[in-house]
Order: sequence, then C-alpha cells, then structure tokens
Amino acid sequence: MHSHLFWLAPAAAVVALYFARRFFKAMIREDEGTPLMRKIAAHVREGAMAYLRQQYKTVAIFFAALTVFFAYLSYGVDLQNNWVPFAFLTGGFFSALAGYFGMKTATLASARAAHAARDSLDASLKIAFRSGAVMGLVVVGLGLLDISVWFIILNWLLEEADPLHKMVLITTTMLTFGMGASLQALFARVGGGIFTKAADVGADLVGKIEAGIPEDDPRNPAAIADNVGDNVGDVAGMGADLYESFCGSILATAALGAAAFMKQGDPALQFKAIIAPMLIAAVGTLISIGGVYLVKVKRGADQKALLNALGLGVNSSSLGVILIAPLLLWLLGLPNLWGIWGAMVTGLVVGTLIGKITEYYTSSGFKPTQAIAASAKTGPATVIISGIATGMISTAVPVLAVVVGTILAFGFAAQFQMNALAEGLYGVGMAAVGMLSTLGITLATDAFGPIADNAGGNAEMAGLPPEVRQRTDALDSLGNTTAATGKGFAIGSAALTALVLLASYLEEIRVAIIHALKQGQSYTFPNGQTISAAREAMDLSLAQFMTFYEVHLMNPLVLVGLFLGSMAALLFCGLTMTAVGRAAGRMVDEVRRQFKEIPGILTGEGEPDYARCVEISTKGAQREMILPSIIAVLLPALVGLIFGVAGVFGLLAGGLSTGFVVAVFMSNAGGAWDNAKKYVEEGNLGGKGSKAHRATIIGDTVGDPFKDTSGPSLNILIKLMTMVAIVTAGLSVSFSIF
Repeated sequence: MHSHLFWLAPAAAVVALYFARRFFKAMIREDEGTPLMRKIAAHVREGAMAYLRQQYKTVAIFFAALTVFFAYLSYGVDLQNNWVPFAFLTGGFFSALAGYFGMKTATLASARAAHAARDSLDASLKIAFRSGAVMGLVVVGLGLLDISVWFIILNWLLEEADPLHKMVLITTTMLTFGMGASLQALFARVGGGIFTKAADVGADLVGKIEAGIPEDDPRNPAAIADNVGDNVGDVAGMGADLYESFCGSILATAALGAAAFMKQGDPALQFKAIIAPMLIAAVGTLISIGGVYLVKVKRGADQKALLNALGLGVNSSSLGVILIAPLLLWLLGLPNLWGIWGAMVTGLVVGTLIGKITEYYTSSGFKPTQAIAASAKTGPATVIISGIATGMISTAVPVLAVVVGTILAFGFAAQFQMNALAEGLYGVGMAAVGMLSTLGITLATDAFGPIADNAGGNAEMAGLPPEVRQRTDALDSLGNTTAATGKGFAIGSAALTALVLLASYLEEIRVAIIHALKQGQSYTFPNGQTISAAREAMDLSLAQFMTFYEVHLMNPLVLVGLFLGSMAALLFCGLTMTAVGRAAGRMVDEVRRQFKEIPGILTGEGEPDYARCVEISTKGAQREMILPSIIAVLLPALVGLIFGVAGVFGLLAGGLSTGFVVAVFMSNAGGAWDNAKKYVEEGNLGGKGSKAHRATIIGDTVGDPFKDTSGPSLNILIKLMTMVAIVTAGLSVSFSIF
C-alpha cells in the first residue's frame, strides 16, 4: 500500500454500519402502539419477509447457474481471472443483505411512527427518517466494506510482475462484483415492483372505485398486500438498486483511474487515482451521518418546515463534501487537483438539479401536476393524455443536465484537452461518485417515504383519531415528493455510471487480449491490425481501441447494436408492464371474490383473507420477473458472440441513451399521476369521491407500473447489460462470429 489514506474507506464503512445499528436500536425501543396496531404491523412484516425469502430462493438458482458458467470460463477455458466467480457472488450477497436490513427496519418502524404521530408530527418524523437512514447507511457501509476488502485481498493474492498492469487487473476483476450487485438489484426492483403494483392496483380499482372505501381501509382485502408491497418494492428494491449504483460508480472510476495513469509509469500515482473515488465516497458517508442529525423540526411544524428540514440535512451534506474534497485530493497528491474536484462538484450539482426538476414535474405544489388534476374534469382519458405529455416534456431538462454535466466533468478532468480521453472519462466517473457521495442521507430521504406510507395505513386500519392520519398523511405527502426525487436521482446517477462503464468495458477487453497474448497467441483486430506482445496491448489508448475495432457509425455492426439496445429498453418496459397487468388482474379477481363470498366484509363484521392477496402478489412477482431478467443477461453475451466488440458497444450505447430518457419519462409521468390524485384528495376539484377523484385514480393506476416497476428498473438494466458485457469480454474477444 502506498498511502495510509486508503484505510479511511473501510473505517468509514465501519462507522456507517455502527450508526445504522444505533438508529435501529433507538427505533426498536419506541412503543409500537395498541394491540391492533401491533397485529397489523405483524401481518405486514410476515408478508414482506415471506416474499423476500421466496425471492431469494429464486434468485439463488440464477446465481448458482451463472457462477458455474463463470467458473467454467475461469477454470475450464481460461478466458478470465479466477477470482471472477467469487467476486460475482459477494456482489449479489451484499446487495441482497442491504435490501434485507432496510426492509426489516422499515417493517418494524411503521407502527412505531404511527404511534408517535399520536403525540406529534416531529416525533413521527424522527422515527421514520432515522429508520430510513438505517437503509442509507447500511447501503454505503456494506458497499465500501466489500470494495475495501476485495481490494485488499486481490492486492495480496494476485501475482503479476508489472505493478501497473496488476492494478488494471485488480480493478477490472472487481467490476465483476458489480455485476452480482446489478443482477440482484434487477430481481429486487422488478419482482418488488410487480408485487407492489399488483396489490396497489387491486386495492385502488376494486376497493376505492367499486366499493367506495379508502385505500388502507381494513375492509379492503388487498390492504395488507399493498403495505407489504411498499416495503418489498420501495425499500428492498430501492436499497439494492442504489447499492449497485454506489458500488458501480466507484468500481468503474477506479478501473478508469488505473488505466488513465498507467501510461505515466508511476505505480504510486496510479494507486492514488484508484483509491480517490473510494475516499470521496468515504468522506461523503461520514458527512451524511452528521446530516441525518440535522433533520429535525419543532413541535407543531407544518409541511413546509418538514421539507426545509430534509433540505437542510441533504444540502449541508453536499456542501460539506464540496468543502472537504479539495483537502482530501491535496493530501492524496493527485495532479490536476482542481480539475478532478470540479468534475466531482459537477456531479453533485447535476444530481441536485435532476432532483429539483423531478420535484417540479411531480409535486402537487407545482403547475404540471395541478394541470393533470384539472384535466380530470373531462374524465380519465384526458388525465392519461396529460400525464403522458408531462412525462415526455419532463425529460428535456434532466437530459440537458446530464449532457452539460458530462461535458464539464470531462473538460475539467482533461483540462479541456478533448483528446485526453482517458483522463476525461476519469472525470466523468468522479462526477458519478460525487453525485452518489452523500447517498447515506439521500437514500434516507427516499426510504422514509414508504415507512410514512405504511404508518398512515396502520393508523387507518387501527382506527386511530383523524389528527393522527393527518400527521401521517403530511409525512406521506412529503415522502411521495422525496421518493419521486430519489427515482430521478437514481436514474441520473445510472446514466453517468453507465457512461463510465462503457470505457471500463474497453479496459476489460484490453485485459482479455493481454491474457490471450500471454498464452503465446497473436491477436488480430477487425481492421487488420495485429499485435503479438502484451506490452503492445498495454500501450494502446482507448481511442486506438475504438479505431482498431471500427467502432463508428458507418460500421453496420455498431448500427445493429444501437437498434438492439434501444429495442431492449422498450421490450423490457413492455414485459414488466404486462407482468404488472397480469398480476393485477388476478388480484382484482381475488378482491372481488372476497367481497362477494365472505359475508360481512364491507360492514366490518367479517375479516378479509389478507394472506391470500399477499400470496397472489408473491407468486405473480416470482413468475413474472424471470423473463425480463433473463433477457437482460443473455442479450449482451449473445451480441458479443455474434457481432463482436463493435456490436456490443452499439448495444450498450443504444440501451443507455434510450433507457435513460424512457426511465425519466416513465418515473415522472407516474409520479405526476400519483400526486394529481393526492391533490384532489386534499379537497381540490371536488375532493374524494368526486368525478375528478375517480378519473385521477385511473391515472394513478396507469402510472403505478410506470413509476414503481418499469421506470426505476431501466436504470438497473442499462448498467447490468454493461456489467454482463464486461464479464463476458473474453468470449467476445475469442469467439465472436464477426
């Protein structure tokens, strides 16, 4: 090790996990409320854990099969590093663990937050937010810990004569860890999204529209399944998603740092470039813990005070990273300190801007969502048209923000020499790390939303006084805004991370070629250029790789890949939305059956069969999540085998560009529909039970799979396809047809 500063990363991981445990213990000590509140919370907790156990069993089969395949590539045909299967498994394991801890905390916290709301809004906020912080700190703590441990192990055990190439080998091997996290995140997001939206649609269409009862009314058979879904989709799914983004951005930037500084021939400088993203993330994690303590309001606070409290915590954390990062980079001794700092700050600014734009287009306090609600006067058709249009328009500013942010980050790091490709892309990676550096508190603002939502459901089903529901509704409304902002943030970070992973793919290609050359073979590129020594491959620039593989728009293989990548994004959305529709159809039939066959449900004399609805959502999610996930894994490998590196590059570029825009559209349209319904429910345009209310419920039902299943899953898809391409790079180099 060349720098003791590296140990800041594992130390920050341990501190984050310590405070996560501390917040968890503090939440457990709070009162869970009346016996009925405890019973309702137990139903939700049991359903959520039953679903998660079933999901992990299904996912384990896929992981076992892929591990055998990677073991064959490593030990059977010697196409990749022998550590790849183990790194892949640990990535999936820690991603699943982060989701599990977050969901366990959320299911324990909701009743306690509801009970605290009987006293005051600020007491309820403290429980809900700090329980959300458990998720945020577990995600960053486990991520930094796993990255640090793997870096230490590979440094110790990998044998390589050239120390510069050893670092490239280590960082590209660690990217495989990212694939395990990505695959687990995709299953969690897709499966959880299908579960929660099937239950939500059933509760809304039959309960609210046909039976005319509230969404969380205990007479609604789908009420418990709906609350379970909030946890498996919006907590476990979101946690696994952002765990994968957090780790992916650090690993990809480290790999680019190893490549960018290899040519300077200084192992110490290369090492510093590798650990820089880890240290920025570590500092952001420590500052985020302080930010959590800033989120508090005085007794009697209103909605504006709540939003300001969250803003204070998040903005203070971001400002702290901006101020401390130059000192850290100076201590590290990296060249172009201010350029790398500027790239990192650019990422933070872009993330904040995307969050604000998302809030504008999805919050009921602004004109776009109010206009959707106003269109409900003429029925559900105009609500759907208005929501789709709003979602499409909302893509403009986030895309422009990412475009400008990418150019600025590249320029700062490359000192505005646009031919310095490796250094510029390293800057883009630092922008992604900067955007995610305060994930500990950013994810807390997102994860507390489902807790507040479940707290409101518990209060409704337990028959607590109206003022309690008003307080939980205030938190829920705030949670809807932060959840929509969190989805926009996750999608924006995915775009930058996927862009950096494109360059990391070329580095993995370099490693695969070097591996082949060391076995005594020469290698001929598609343009006819031949190399015969590993040193030649190490000296090639990224631009030369693009030239030798003929990655340009006049190459039909690239064009074919672009079409396939764009198709993959829309095919994935279609499959996941169809899955929600089928599962929701079964849920609607079941709720109708119970209303018809179980006497006394609507009068409160009979008790619905909640477990049956949970079972329907669980089976539907497990069955329906398989096909989209298989496509995401198989497509990059098949394109690599058939069309080679140029085809894969086109596939990844097409998937990134189309997937990013469609994800923003779907998430924002769905969020706007949801809050248009809540705007009416607040007493506007006739309030609950009015024609406008029924129309906005239909819009919200359409928007549910948009914002909670297909849209958020796309940001995982675009990264997972790149990760699969990276892991199977050896196949593309050795066996592609073209």
